Amino acid sequence: MHGAPVRLTPLTARLLLRLVAAEGEAVTARRLYRDVWQQTVELPHQGLRNRNEVQKRILELRRAFDRAGPGEGARIVRTGQLPTARGAESTYQLDLTVDELDSTEFTRLVGDALHAAPASAVRLLAEALRLWRGRPLSEVAGEEFATGPVRRLTQLRETALRELIAGHTALGRYDLALPVAEQTARERPDDPEAAAVVARLNARLRERHGDELLRHTLRGLRVDVVVLRGDLFDQEDANLVVGFCDTFDTFPDDVVISRESVQGQLVDRLFEGRHRLLDEKLRRGLKEFTPLATESVQAKRRGRRTRYPVGTAVPVPVGNRRVFALAYSRLANDLRARSAPAELRLSLERLWPAVARHGLFKPVAIPLIGAGLSRIVQLDRTQLLLLIVETFAESLRQDPAVSPELRIVIRTDELERTDLSAVEAYLRGADERGLPLPPTTAC
Repeated sequence: MHGAPVRLTPLTARLLLRLVAAEGEAVTARRLYRDVWQQTVELPHQGLRNRNEVQKRILELRRAFDRAGPGEGARIVRTGQLPTARGAESTYQLDLTVDELDSTEFTRLVGDALHAAPASAVRLLAEALRLWRGRPLSEVAGEEFATGPVRRLTQLRETALRELIAGHTALGRYDLALPVAEQTARERPDDPEAAAVVARLNARLRERHGDELLRHTLRGLRVDVVVLRGDLFDQEDANLVVGFCDTFDTFPDDVVISRESVQGQLVDRLFEGRHRLLDEKLRRGLKEFTPLATESVQAKRRGRRTRYPVGTAVPVPVGNRRVFALAYSRLANDLRARSAPAELRLSLERLWPAVARHGLFKPVAIPLIGAGLSRIVQLDRTQLLLLIVETFAESLRQDPAVSPELRIVIRTDELERTDLSAVEAYLRGADERGLPLPPTTAC
């Protein structure tokens, strides 16, 4: 009692299970003896001896309940009288509160859930199913007296599972509904509807994730790292990162800037081809930075001539979000962009503080930067992706509120040469190592 196990003799344990199966109803001593002792024929003058056997087991049962406190045995195992043609006959019944018997509490919780709103129903059903520890009354499941209660509880559990799936679905939590549906399908392999529910949930999850290839929530933080197949400029809810050369050229003339590059698409997609509008916003942002040098007309005949340090990250307002123009390569005077792994790492390390400062705590979307015309040939696409993820995770050591979501957007043609399992392994390792975050301070 009070969480401590109590050992009962086999017959007393069977008698307790018989009373549990009665579900609160009184059972005569005669019926208890027949069911518990499995009597098939009642001999003459044996009734008194049988009643005495039942009373001995009832006494043992009450003593066990008395360990919870004096008088608990008499309160829980009640004695009554039933008038019959043979005279008054003793009866016994369990009088337990709802929270004293798992099957009663299970029934109540499921019943309450059936009339509750989805969020409350999910909580009640999950609480009810935690009480389920295998087949009910398993020690006497084959007995006639247990058939009804076992069937009722089993059907009630099926209802609970079905309603839990419906509750999670109503709340849009298909990821939580799916394991419940899969469990139901395993238990009922011949039920086509159970298999159909699994199929529908899988379809909804695929539809919700769309082209999402990987999602990992960093342990201890409300920060997600996502790898997405698609178009950077379709990420309308996110700030964007666009790579630039150190001169911050914008005119997509296919000489200095390729129209197919991310820079060229930036001008077309977000500035309607008006590169001078982007120029003006860049000029305002670049006032915060000190130029390195200015080339002469003779040395650099095309494009802008003022150079800024690699790692310069300029927040460009576009509506209610920001485009971070990141200088991670150098545009030589022969108009070829060049960068190196060390320069890309430095640029990314300087990008994330700028995102934290100017990004309005929105998701930030970044392409597989370094894979294009900057010609960082020393790193393959997996290494470039890992570098983005690694520098972002490292930035969280200094400021865990850089962004709620890092979204790396890669093209389909880049995907076949990218090993996402390596990225997932890195993120799992980051969880295991933990991110030593700075201590919080009171305001």
